[in-house]
Amino acid sequence: MIYIKLHNSEDGVLLAMCDEELINKVIEDSDVYINVRDYSDFYKGSLVNGNEVKRLLPRKLHSADIIGNESIKTAVENSIIKKDNVKNANGIRYAHAYRIE
Repeated sequence: MIYIKLHNSEDGVLLAMCDEELINKVIEDSDVYINVRDYSDFYKGSLVNGNEVKRLLPRKLHSADIIGNESIKTAVENSIIKKDNVKNANGIRYAHAYRIE
């Protein structure tokens, strides 16, 4: 299951997605430190399966913050991010995407 939360800002909608099992974890390796535990409210919105994500998204996103193998797979399949933009920290895939206009 995936947590999905939409945040509205002056610049547009930011999508936050995180695999359920990562919501209280810290992900790190020698180059990366992602503290999901202390910022879990940023990700905790609706808990959905991958098939439900597309239905919840607005037509246009300004940015996305996606953490977890299931979330990344779903985001790539739904053309939210490109596979080339995915990074890895200790076997956990993640991506940050921004639209600059």
